[in-house]
Amino acid sequence: MMEHMTGKNILVYNNSTEIAEKMEPLFAGEGMSTLTAADPEQLYQALNSREIHLMLIDVELNDKGWDAGIEMIASLREKSSIPLIVISAQSAETAKIMALEAGADDYVTADCNPLELLARVKSQLRRYMQLVNMCANIDRIYKVDGLVIDDTRRTVTVDGKNVRLTPIEYKILRLLAQQRGKVLSNSQIYETIWNMQAFGADNIIAVHIRHIREKIEKNPKEPRYLKAVWGNGYKVG
Repeated sequence: MMEHMTGKNILVYNNSTEIAEKMEPLFAGEGMSTLTAADPEQLYQALNSREIHLMLIDVELNDKGWDAGIEMIASLREKSSIPLIVISAQSAETAKIMALEAGADDYVTADCNPLELLARVKSQLRRYMQLVNMCANIDRIYKVDGLVIDDTRRTVTVDGKNVRLTPIEYKILRLLAQQRGKVLSNSQIYETIWNMQAFGADNIIAVHIRHIREKIEKNPKEPRYLKAVWGNGYKVG
């Protein structure tokens, strides 16, 4: 995978867990560069002035910094669709769900194995670059009533109105649309999109499904397009 990772820039924000020092040698071994930002001004300056391929956001999701951390993630997601991995000392499931709901693509704890984090970073980069560099000759348009997924332009519209999805949300919706009418389990979705064995997939998939529904459904509680088949999984159509 060296040739795919060479030249990629990883931006680390708020290096309180010293994650940059842990990961920089591993990133360098894959041909990737590590950049750091100590405050929001440096963070946005880097995003505006450099080509950033992935963000490691080291936010302290605790009683003091919870709201600020979530707002930071949501703000970044509004401005950019590049992969965003939250790394935090907080291991509570609630923190993970909150971060994912705010727009993070993944969440790991600060004490995780550096090799696991490297694998997650590479996985996110591969998916993102595949999406960005999707071949122009894959001229596929998936339609389900008013929902249209244009796989060439990588756009989603509902009743003619553009819908902005994150790369992960797009891939989940496209996967289900490609398998229109077929029910895919949480594990099947997770293993296809994340390209790794599913552990704790239910909550992660549920969060992303909720986000997609909020964006494409007129009434997310009574979905027209993205439907749950209780006890089995999800389907489109």
